[in-house]
Amino acid sequence: MYKVKKLTLNNTYLTEVLQGVAQPPTELYIQGPLEEFLASPRVALVGSRKVTPYGRAVTIKIARELAERGVVIVSGLALGTDSIAHAAALEVGGKTIAVLPSSLTDIYPRTHHSLARQILQTNNVLVSEYSQDGTPHKHQFIARNRLIAGLSQAVLIPEAAEKSGSLHTASFALEEGKMVLAVPGNITSEFSRGTNNLIKAGATPVTSVSDVLEALGLSVQPQTAPAGRSDEETIILQLLYAGTSDASELQLQSNIEAALFNQTLTMLEITGRIRPIGAGHWSLA
Repeated sequence: MYKVKKLTLNNTYLTEVLQGVAQPPTELYIQGPLEEFLASPRVALVGSRKVTPYGRAVTIKIARELAERGVVIVSGLALGTDSIAHAAALEVGGKTIAVLPSSLTDIYPRTHHSLARQILQTNNVLVSEYSQDGTPHKHQFIARNRLIAGLSQAVLIPEAAEKSGSLHTASFALEEGKMVLAVPGNITSEFSRGTNNLIKAGATPVTSVSDVLEALGLSVQPQTAPAGRSDEETIILQLLYAGTSDASELQLQSNIEAALFNQTLTMLEITGRIRPIGAGHWSLA
């Protein structure tokens, strides 16, 4: 596992990356291959701590699909949207950077200690500007958000209430000249007022991962075949990726027993990995 590395920002690879950040930190504490990750496209996925089923589904879908295409998911390890985004990226073997409001030796929130460990064990990255242990002060959460924006090329908010703290991250992104994207939500839901207001103010609306990729100037095709949470899921996803769509042909080529095949297909649909396209055919979601 990576040791904590102290990095002074003067004349380092981070100097240019964080040059637009308000009150840039003089030093950062890092675990993991941050310099390597900064060579890849990076999108911050942040949002409400109180997540609706809609917000959860949207976050998982976008984080997974971006990660499958080599995009680094940046977030803050917080409850709700942040941790969901990190976990979704890890589930498909993607890259993620977690920016903490606490020191790297005193993970906050403590309930996410195991998630932080998983991030490091899978060769991903933790970042903080704090060396002192202890419960973070309120200003540290807002300060953390400016670094999330600074380490990203764009900030995407899947779901946020009107006064969500994630809107601070969007403001920092605008100040730093970064793109702000938002997923539109139900106009009757208080948990989508923040994102809907961002779109009215000029944020790029996102209804599929293609919108994010196009905003970044990237190809909309996955760079690698997607992976599942089980061998059976991976086989089906890879067959779909290769172009097979008929359910009967998928079962034949996968050589998965019928009952297990149908169960796996159902779980892939429930988790948003695949979708029916009619006449017994399926596609990647």
